[in-house]
Amino acid sequence: MTVHYAEVIGDPIAQSKSPVIHRYWLNQLGIEGDYRRRRVARGGLSSYLRLAFRDHAWLGCNVTIPHKQDMFRLVDRAMPSAEAVGAVNIVYREDGALIGMNSDVAGVQAAIGRAAREKTVCLIGAGGAARAAVAVLRSQEVTGLRVIARDRAKASELLEDCALPTTIHDFAGARAALEDAALVINASPLGMAGQPGMPMPILQAMDATLPEATVFDMVYDPLDTALLAHARRHKRRAVDGLEMLIGQARQAFRQFYGVEPPSDPENNRALRAVLTEP
Repeated sequence: MTVHYAEVIGDPIAQSKSPVIHRYWLNQLGIEGDYRRRRVARGGLSSYLRLAFRDHAWLGCNVTIPHKQDMFRLVDRAMPSAEAVGAVNIVYREDGALIGMNSDVAGVQAAIGRAAREKTVCLIGAGGAARAAVAVLRSQEVTGLRVIARDRAKASELLEDCALPTTIHDFAGARAALEDAALVINASPLGMAGQPGMPMPILQAMDATLPEATVFDMVYDPLDTALLAHARRHKRRAVDGLEMLIGQARQAFRQFYGVEPPSDPENNRALRAVLTEP
């Protein structure tokens, strides 16, 4: 019997917890299906899509670093959620076409709530996830957006048509970027297992944020990142990447398997416990 499956693709991919989430829900609902992870190197996206599309058992994929923006250009049709940010993190098959959507915006919104409303925000990163963060920040009418990025040209592209007061900073200018910020968002892979660590100038400037600041790190492996550890050290509110990850997974699960995953408090606690097991 054919087992239908979805998967998450990226590079690196070994750290992804998406299979844990989807397999947990599949088991809870008694669905015969699978969810896998697949390493797809930069430059291999077109070949992957051609092969996946021919596989009748393939339901779709989640897309992570470094493919979100490239995937936007490769799908046959982008949904409004993807058009809004120029990036795709969910791909599925519909009527013989590859459809791309984006659940990052909803994930960021769920994680930060109203923390940015009419406040100054510091955003670390300038990739696909950062685009989702900017979309949320526009809706919250932030008074200033400061972006810390290694690639200034990429940051400038991110902020085109942003319609917010913005400045761009390198790592050495982190203190100026973090000064009196009410919200800090890490939308980069810095601090992720197997990736470069969060630069010390950023960590050492955490005290420059407002005392009531919220620090949200999209990284979830490790869960307690150096950025969040420094935030807690200075008594800032720390928000880890699991809430965003689970929120994104819900939307993908509905799309791939056609059912709503369990969302009652008991299941949510159990899932979080599974995800945080050593």
